[in-house]
Amino acid sequence: MAERSTAAVDVADNSGDKPLSAKADEATTDGTAEAQESTGAGPQEAVDEPADADATGSSPDLHSGHKLAGRYRLEECVTRLDGFSSWRAVDEKLRRAVGVHLLPADHPRARSVLAAARSSALLGDPRFVQVLDAVEENDLVYVVHEWLPDATELTALLGAGPMEAHDAYQLVSQISQAMAAAHREGLAHLRLTPGAVLRSSSGQYRIRGLAVNAALRGITSDGPQRADTEAIGALLYAALTQRWPYESDAYGLTGLPKGVGLIPPDQVRAGVHRGLSEIAMRALANDGATASRQEQPCTTPDELAKAVAAMPRIRPPEPTFTAPPEYQRTTYQQGTYGRPAGPGAAPTQAVHVVPPAPLQSRTGKALKWAVSALLIAALGLGSWQLAETLLDHDSKSGDPGTTQSNPDGEKGTGKQAAPRVLPIHTASEFYPDGSPQNTDGVGSTYDKDSTSFWRTKTYYDGPVLAPFKKGVGIVYDLGSPQNVSGASIALRYGGDHTTISLYAVDTLAPVEPISSLRKIAASETSSTLAKPQAENPVKSRYVLLWMTAAPHADRDQYSQTGYKQGITDVSFLGTSP
Repeated sequence: MAERSTAAVDVADNSGDKPLSAKADEATTDGTAEAQESTGAGPQEAVDEPADADATGSSPDLHSGHKLAGRYRLEECVTRLDGFSSWRAVDEKLRRAVGVHLLPADHPRARSVLAAARSSALLGDPRFVQVLDAVEENDLVYVVHEWLPDATELTALLGAGPMEAHDAYQLVSQISQAMAAAHREGLAHLRLTPGAVLRSSSGQYRIRGLAVNAALRGITSDGPQRADTEAIGALLYAALTQRWPYESDAYGLTGLPKGVGLIPPDQVRAGVHRGLSEIAMRALANDGATASRQEQPCTTPDELAKAVAAMPRIRPPEPTFTAPPEYQRTTYQQGTYGRPAGPGAAPTQAVHVVPPAPLQSRTGKALKWAVSALLIAALGLGSWQLAETLLDHDSKSGDPGTTQSNPDGEKGTGKQAAPRVLPIHTASEFYPDGSPQNTDGVGSTYDKDSTSFWRTKTYYDGPVLAPFKKGVGIVYDLGSPQNVSGASIALRYGGDHTTISLYAVDTLAPVEPISSLRKIAASETSSTLAKPQAENPVKSRYVLLWMTAAPHADRDQYSQTGYKQGITDVSFLGTSP
């Protein structure tokens, strides 16, 4: 899950104001150009074929090692097209890799590129690659953006084959929600191609080039919402079928057969999820196909996001485990110790150990009888001593079978006390990243009022908060050390899954990292009640309730639609030491 942040992406121009054939031809030309040199670009920038010399301008005559603003050192040119160039660079001040778009200040699109970059930077949505700087300096205009070396382009993912239903669902859900948020702020992409979408190692999708890529290429549209919606539909179609949904090949994908029109993904490839196939067709706004399925087309990213959210949730496939190899017995062989003999060596034979002959003399027989008698006597003596010990213990305890260890590990003779509800004296919100959720609402989690609650902020990615947010939590003070064995936690929202862990901490404001804390219990639930239970009680005065995943919930009077959770009532269970 992630709070709002910023980004930039590189995508195709499937504008809604052009006929299908024109869009297909344009996608082919654009896609082929981007794909021809992509092997050297890495995951950050699709490479275009150099434009003609008569293009609207010439890119600045720069080279590797050139430094901008005394801090951005150019490393590698990854795109040179239409009077501008794009570079991988190093921010020497912050010691990190960045991307840079460069064009002359007198370029006819310089003003629009600056305006688009500054508007994109104001969005503040982490689902987009963030614009870091937009400057006009020394007859140059340059835009600096994030560089994500561990991310993978959607182009590479599609090249490996069609996506599983769950992966395709995550793709269309995250991209449509992100673009819906951008359009609410008046921003469009207009070049949402596979090269403009990145997937991080955690499975989160990031979009680059919001508004900027279209401005660099002078692309506009009379229907930007419809254009971006169709582009998302094309990405979903490609993810389901590994085919580009137009007649011409593009982005390393084969187009549809000529003359057959736009056919649903589940008719292109067997086993395609029917619901996702319908979503793709609704986004691509093919009236004949959508009408036959009695579904209305989606003409805006917001409509598309709502249609995806209305689908039954597609769960990830069950993990598969490889069976361990069968145990191979080895045989002792003379000279090799179970290892195969070297080439040319004579075959070896197993050596059979012959047991010694039994004692046959009178002395041997007498010795055997003596040993047997001693063993029988020892067994009898041991059994008698064990029985005497048990009887003596039972007579002292008066209640056989109740000897247990108390939670501190000391021997006890009485029955262990049943867990009870432990009193909560006070509580404090825990936010190690410096970003609190709702500090004023902490008291509502233990006031015994089911109508009041503490709530998290609303996130656009989920249900897992990481990597943008490690977790949210509250530390509770039980007044004195208690043997905590579990908790009952009433939640405001159900659906997806909520993941909660309990940790023993030393103060109301712990400073130790989560990984070093003593875990009491953990729970994952899709309902409105979580009941983490400890295997063994843990003694602590302070207990941290730490939430790392929250469900998707609709908008209400308190917050927007998104991934969020509220805690209505918390009760800890345990015993006094």
